[in-house]
Amino acid sequence: MTTVVAAFALALVVMSFAFMGGAVVVAVPLAIVAIGVAAYLDFKRRRNTAQSIHSEQPDGDVEFTERDRRTLVSE
Repeated sequence: MTTVVAAFALALVVMSFAFMGGAVVVAVPLAIVAIGVAAYLDFKRRRNTAQSIHSEQPDGDVEFTERDRRTLVSE
């Protein structure tokens, strides 16, 4: 999704400079807003992913067998 929005924003800016009319006034702010929205959504998705990974970790009440304890002990 972020790549699509960035490509669209870049296309708007390039098109505005190609025609050099009033499109520059519209395209550049629109591109900045589109990139900002895409960045916000990407950061939000990454934060949710990181929270879900941390919530799946054990709480410390893991029981080890004797074989596990022997393997985990460093010699």
